[in-house]
Amino acid sequence: MKSTDTSFYAIGLSYLKADASIRGHFSVDDTTQDILLSRAADAGIEGLVVISTCNRTELYGFADSAMTLVKLLCEHTHGTMEEFLKVAYLHKEQAAVAHLFKVGTGLDSQILGDFEIIGQIKSGFKKAKKCNMINPYMERLVNAVIQASKRIKNETAISSGATSVSFAAVQYIMARVPYVSDKNILLFGTGKIGRNTCENLIKHTKNEHITLINRTKAKAEKIAGKFNLIVKDYADIQSEIAQTDILVVATGAQQPTINKNLIHSKKPLLILDLSIPKNVDQNVTDLEQVTLIHLDQLSKMADDTLQKRKKHIPQAEAIIAEITADFNAWLLTRKFAPTLQALKTKLHQLKETEVINHLKKNPELAETEASQLGDKIVQKITNQFAHHLRNANGSTQESISLIHSIFQLEETTDV
Repeated sequence: MKSTDTSFYAIGLSYLKADASIRGHFSVDDTTQDILLSRAADAGIEGLVVISTCNRTELYGFADSAMTLVKLLCEHTHGTMEEFLKVAYLHKEQAAVAHLFKVGTGLDSQILGDFEIIGQIKSGFKKAKKCNMINPYMERLVNAVIQASKRIKNETAISSGATSVSFAAVQYIMARVPYVSDKNILLFGTGKIGRNTCENLIKHTKNEHITLINRTKAKAEKIAGKFNLIVKDYADIQSEIAQTDILVVATGAQQPTINKNLIHSKKPLLILDLSIPKNVDQNVTDLEQVTLIHLDQLSKMADDTLQKRKKHIPQAEAIIAEITADFNAWLLTRKFAPTLQALKTKLHQLKETEVINHLKKNPELAETEASQLGDKIVQKITNQFAHHLRNANGSTQESISLIHSIFQLEETTDV
């Protein structure tokens, strides 16, 4: 149950206004996410979910103001509040709810219909729950967003065809590299984007010359074993780059891991940097044979599939509207639930008094039957009030106050 002086906020930045460099300043790794959750309560935050992907960093939670969340994020990342606020969005209550629905259903994704983000939301939710930073409001809301995402994926074609950044990378390679199945491809980094890129490369290029390198070799071997690929030591990265035609970088480092000093080959080299923060130093473009493409550039390229997907936005929005209405109805019911409970208690007290009075006057009266009859009347009266409150539209609070006044109820705490 939230305090009356806190509200639900969504604060964050995304690819829409923040370039990769700025997003990198506010990216949140697993360790930082744990720190944010552990220090939220001390900052006066009641409930918090943290989401950080290559395209966005967002905090959802209950606080006295949006700036409380902004301050927490900026204190534990590498950017300043001034830098953040130039490109940030701050949403409150229903606007925050609407934003989470849009993000969680892929309508706000860099590639429309990309449902990878819902996995990030689920992960952030689980972490928050382990830290006791999830209240009933947020649990109901996140579950509603998951439901909307599932329905949109199943009931619309908004996710048909090519999705994700990883596929966009492969699409770019296939469109611009001739005889791609004969080229040497080196994948550096085997996180989620790295794994997805690897799967898409194998599926769509039919290439059998893919080598994996990861700082933790065991992780690369696990992925390679699934696809029967070659794994090399991190120490071999310079010699492997010299032999490759396409280098895909998908690491999670906070600083560039690839720079021009690692590149000694004279043949053309295409580098795709799918990392946030950028993991390829811009200085590689000093080399004439190198072409560098970052994921921000990939998303800007025209894609017929995306144009087709846009036709399904109204259908997706209709599903979101339906589930949002259900959530709001639950929220409204929850808001006046304490009043109904107090009313029911008061009516039961009146009933008990009346039953006792009648038994005194008429000892032959069946006590059990009289009590049961009284309970039914109490429930019917309570149901009538509940029906009224559900349909009170903008006057719900006035009706609650009136009920309190008429029945002299004790003060109750709203959600």
